[in-house]
Amino acid sequence: MGQVSEASAGSGETAAGSGSMNTLDAWVHAATRELGLDPGVVETKQVLDVARDVAHQVIRPGAPVTTYLMGVAVGRGADPADVAERLQALALRWETEDA
Repeated sequence: MGQVSEASAGSGETAAGSGSMNTLDAWVHAATRELGLDPGVVETKQVLDVARDVAHQVIRPGAPVTTYLMGVAVGRGADPADVAERLQALALRWETEDA
C-alpha cells in the first residue's frame, strides 16, 4: 500500500476521492525514500489498524509508541503480520486482562 504514483502524489485526490489517504501514501513514500527504505514493504493499513486498536482500547498516546515498538520488532526480524496480530490481540483484551 505504501506506493503512490508521482502524478497523484501532490494532487490530494485518488480514484476513490480520498485525499487524506493519498496524502498519507505520499508521506509514506517520501518518508521511506528519506530513510532509504522500500516503500513497497510498508503495510500502512496494518500499522493504522494496530494504532487504532491501541488508541481506542488502551490509551491514545499508546498508539504511536506501540507502532514504534512494532517497527523495532520488525527491524529485528519479526514477521510484520505476526507482530500486528499479537499487538492487536493484546490491545483488544487489555480492558478485561489489565484493567
